[in-house]
Amino acid sequence: MFFKELGIIEPILKALQEEGYTQPTPIQTQSIPILLEGRDLMGCAQTGTGKTAAFAIPILQHLYNKKTELDGHKKIKALILTPTRELAIQIAESFTVYGKYTGLKNTVIFGGVKQGAQTFALSKGIDILIATPGRLLDLMNQKFISLKDIEYFVLDEADHMLDMGFVQDIKRVIAKLPVKRQSLFFSATMPMEIVELSRQILGDFEKVTVKPEQATAERVGQAVYFVHKNNKGNLLIHTIQTKKFDTALVFARTKHGCDKIVKMLDRANIKSEAIHGNKSQVARQRVLNDFKNGNLKILVATDIAARGIDVDNLSLVINYELPNIAETYVHRIGRTGRASASGIAISFCDGEEKAMLRDIQKLINQQIPVVKKHPFEGDDTTEVIATKKPGPNQRNHSAPRNGGGPKTNSNRKKKVWGKNKPKSR
Repeated sequence: MFFKELGIIEPILKALQEEGYTQPTPIQTQSIPILLEGRDLMGCAQTGTGKTAAFAIPILQHLYNKKTELDGHKKIKALILTPTRELAIQIAESFTVYGKYTGLKNTVIFGGVKQGAQTFALSKGIDILIATPGRLLDLMNQKFISLKDIEYFVLDEADHMLDMGFVQDIKRVIAKLPVKRQSLFFSATMPMEIVELSRQILGDFEKVTVKPEQATAERVGQAVYFVHKNNKGNLLIHTIQTKKFDTALVFARTKHGCDKIVKMLDRANIKSEAIHGNKSQVARQRVLNDFKNGNLKILVATDIAARGIDVDNLSLVINYELPNIAETYVHRIGRTGRASASGIAISFCDGEEKAMLRDIQKLINQQIPVVKKHPFEGDDTTEVIATKKPGPNQRNHSAPRNGGGPKTNSNRKKKVWGKNKPKSR
């Protein structure tokens, strides 16, 4: 199927063609016709499946078809609410690209920077607003923004919104929206809290699910290295020095962990930068731009900061630490293997992380190949087998508690390779 078969208008088709987009992804093929009919939609899809275009194209088309030369001062007709600054910027860029021939205007607002430039853009009149919850509510309270004319509302990355504690902010925003509107709700996972939230947002809705547990995992070459925790630094340096890649994204669980990895790599004369919530917006955007244009080859990030990183030539993802939540693993490796592309994701697993690895393999329904006989092999190298998922009345004994795994004998001393073992790991 081609985009032109979906009933998309010529100004948008022209922009898509200039970007080299001809064939829609599954989420786009299923969602765009529903949204062009004006129906509410619940979409369940991982990052990297093309869902931004799935909602941006229909919104642009609706607004273009309603646009007249006598519109006068523009009023905000569409609101896209998203959890992070990076993702908000990425979505705004997509609206700009897809809507370049429509005459529609968008702007993006987020916290962490002075509001002057944002309020100036709002004062000139816009059609589409992309926002993070905190800055949106702040500018609403200051009377810079009114939501009374909203006709299209998108809540993107809903599960991540809840993880970040935005649920009350979301409810405050929803309370200010007109009852008559088209609503779109996207989430990578559908726990009970997300289902309850969707009921407050959606009317009579359609549901589209694009293999949420494997949408990115099956396109990415995966591998796991069993390694003692104290030797992860050595293994990371060895991997960077021996693997061929254009750019690499290294994941750590915490902000402090990111900074430690950057310092460790610096001692090995390997240039890298960290991106996380403690960095200023200016610093984050500078690092992200350097990474996207190839001036920075290695980026170290937390999961929250990594949402919105969309780099065409990202060829390698390294899970320095496995995530506590299995679904997060799919988000991480989805940074490579974007849309129809392929990529490589490798994970370092110490003894305390084996329960996490087991949960990940259950989720993606596959065994991740184990790399054996590498220079820093450590801990018990027995493969972790994903056992059958427990039934509704069974307790999942393998799930980690409070961010940690089961007690193991991984604290016993291991042989350290090399004389200059990094102190951080």
